Amino acid sequence: MSIIFYHSDEQQKAAEASRILIEQKSGVKIYTEIVAFSDFYLAEDYHQKYYLQGEKALAGEIRAYYPDISDFVNSTAAARLNGIVGGYGDPALLAEEIENYGLSPSGLEKIRRAVKRSGSTSSFF
Repeated sequence: MSIIFYHSDEQQKAAEASRILIEQKSGVKIYTEIVAFSDFYLAEDYHQKYYLQGEKALAGEIRAYYPDISDFVNSTAAARLNGIVGGYGDPALLAEEIENYGLSPSGLEKIRRAVKRSGSTSSFF
């Protein structure tokens, strides 16, 4: 089961219309709950930047810049690296930004390998 949280009547109507349209096109009942947003809770620290934290050495480099967990969680660089390590991200954007992340040569190599594993054919390094 999935869920969509809405913030306004307009969002609620759009979500409901989308669900109906998909049901009509697919002929399958969609069991997505549509409810009003109320509260948001950050995940526990060990879930933050999950893919990046799985690469201990690389995460250690970034955590050296952001020793406070809230700074690490809010870091754009950590978010982008997390996406890359997880197999997501924009290779062109990475090519523009990679030198600004402050990674060691070893860290840069880990990112290169992550991009290769994700199947990117871009050769920007």
